[in-house]
Amino acid sequence: MNSKTLSLFPDVVRVSCFSTRCAVDYRVIKKIGEGTFSEVMKVQSLKDGKYYACKTMKQTIESVDQAHSLREVQAMKRLSPHPNILQLHELVYEKDTGTLSLICELMEMNIYELIKGRQCPLAESKVKHYMYQLCRSLDHMHSHGIFHRDVKPENILIKVRPSRLHSRCRSQNDVLKLADFGSCRSIYSKPPHTEYISTRWYRAPECLLTDGHYSQKMDLWSAGCVFFEILSLSPLFPGRNELDQVNKIHDVLGTPDNTLLQKFKQSRAMRFDFPPRKGCGISQLIPHCSAAALSLLHQMLTYDPDERIGARAALQHPCFRELRYKRCHVQTETEALEHAAFTSAENRFH
Repeated sequence: MNSKTLSLFPDVVRVSCFSTRCAVDYRVIKKIGEGTFSEVMKVQSLKDGKYYACKTMKQTIESVDQAHSLREVQAMKRLSPHPNILQLHELVYEKDTGTLSLICELMEMNIYELIKGRQCPLAESKVKHYMYQLCRSLDHMHSHGIFHRDVKPENILIKVRPSRLHSRCRSQNDVLKLADFGSCRSIYSKPPHTEYISTRWYRAPECLLTDGHYSQKMDLWSAGCVFFEILSLSPLFPGRNELDQVNKIHDVLGTPDNTLLQKFKQSRAMRFDFPPRKGCGISQLIPHCSAAALSLLHQMLTYDPDERIGARAALQHPCFRELRYKRCHVQTETEALEHAAFTSAENRFH
């Protein structure tokens, strides 16, 4: 995790509800994951008995002030609360060892674990439900001036939650939350940005072909790759290296026109030339995909970032029409139930 402080987000202030407590307040249950910069344990709070995910940084932290200034911590504070953003409960800093842990809500699995080893594709309605929530998380991030830069199946978490209102909708009521904000960046920071960001398979063309001249639209490309992967159970562009990654993209989408390539060349020191070729097309790879889902996929996986759909526009795409209606309907029904309960309580006092 990058330890740079978030002067990138100057209006972020410390939030008192994110306390810093000692590690003895939690009991380790088991290890549930590990990455390059951290490991994640399932822990139980000795105060409230609840279970949490404890993400312990491998990098030594020198002070509480540095802990509160880390990019990931600052971003989670700014973005909280949101139903599709992983919630930070508190920080645990051990002064003697310089160890910092982020105590977060516990989820059941990530998207990679959900689809790994599956033989039968998920119902498209379920996939749309996941993608709608992912687009909501990205819209929330982008509207708060932050882009993620590492959207991939391992960083998208799922929790199964039974529906209280409609048992028949239970299978579509899973909660999705975006996690791991260690690579995030301010939208308002000027390029060039860091070149080597995001996992290669989910890296947008502008990240591969320029010297760090990219924007929040890279998150939509990555989300489009995830969309395809959940639908097909296979990664769309599994490149072995950067050159192979570009070739994998061209195998499917074809080479972009010269105007776009010239725009990319202006932002890169090295030269590149690609023989013109026509790709096989996304529809050939997922013939079972509906027209609406395919349309959104094409717009998310548009080569030119200036023409690529944004998160807010994606939420309004026809692919999500039914979900928008259901969300509005459930919200109205919930408000009606709450109003009825409030009225009933009021009547008891008259």
